[in-house]
Amino acid sequence: MRSQRPKPLHRLCGRPMVLHVLDALAELDIDRVVVVVGHGAEWVGRTLVDHAPKNFSLELVTQHEQLGTGDAAAVGLTGLLDDATPADDQGGDVVVLPGDTPLVRPPTLAALVRHHRERHAGATLLTADVDEAGGYGRIVRGKDGTVVRVVEDRDASSEEKTITEINTSIYCFRRSLLAPSLRRLRPANEQGEYYLSDVIEVLSDAGYGVEALVVADPMEAAGVNDRGQLAAAEAELRDRINERWMRRGVTMWDPERTYVDADVQLSTDVSLLPGVILRGECTVGEAAEIGPESTLVDTQVGERAEVRNSVCVGAVIGPGARVGPFATLGPGAEVAPGDTVPPFTSLGGDAGRLHADPTGTFGSDEPTW
Repeated sequence: MRSQRPKPLHRLCGRPMVLHVLDALAELDIDRVVVVVGHGAEWVGRTLVDHAPKNFSLELVTQHEQLGTGDAAAVGLTGLLDDATPADDQGGDVVVLPGDTPLVRPPTLAALVRHHRERHAGATLLTADVDEAGGYGRIVRGKDGTVVRVVEDRDASSEEKTITEINTSIYCFRRSLLAPSLRRLRPANEQGEYYLSDVIEVLSDAGYGVEALVVADPMEAAGVNDRGQLAAAEAELRDRINERWMRRGVTMWDPERTYVDADVQLSTDVSLLPGVILRGECTVGEAAEIGPESTLVDTQVGERAEVRNSVCVGAVIGPGARVGPFATLGPGAEVAPGDTVPPFTSLGGDAGRLHADPTGTFGSDEPTW
């Protein structure tokens, strides 16, 4: 990413990438989630503690040496251990996801686990069929169609590189098989790393069934490794967010020019005009109208309020209030119910609460414009 910020903390629709991955676990019956951290561990850990979903137990473990995905999985298992039971004897299943695949959907992970259990598999991979497979591990199947191994792109032969079914690096493993399989890995590759994908061949050679579930939308498997891929993922997530809100009764005049962050909350009959940007933890009340060309950040808007061509940051706008056009509301600004903020007005900081006096003129407790 060419950034001091750890990759998992780069934001998509206002939310760190790794939190989108954790959100995708929402439909699974989870005992515990372990996040393996390395570069920027303290920063990542602090973000997870403050913002991760609260409906499951979260454990952080550190991979001190970057020895590959197989080593990371082995480190991660230490966070799942029950002190009373050896690792090889513990039941249940383990789902493994990379921290840079923020587009995977909760129903897809639920389907992966369901398929894994229905087939009594030792491991099940989420795979995708793509036109351009360069850079991804290829799925190698046996004559009977079962998965026998995964070959990484840089280690693949010319023939193997023609395979279009790719590994998404999202797995479901039978827990009792994972630890002993990881101990059999050897770094016999160009990078000298322990590949988690090599566990598939270990299990297949040992006679355990290895299944693959092909994801219907290959975009769910897209990883984020640079700023271009970050922008592509952002566009996909914004389309999903906009579609979800429109299905819930929000009007968007031009969805292609409407930007709504993941933590924004909208009520029914809200109208968003072209050029609206809602960032952070905005809330917009029923039948409010925002835009055109308005940016709101961490702002509360009451029902039936209107905001025209304005910028509002950390403000509170009461029900039925009118703001703008060309107004600026800063942190702490409050607009009382039914008030009007005239064009080219600035309010914020210590400016206080706006109100209308009995004569109908516009005033402020501490005017600053």
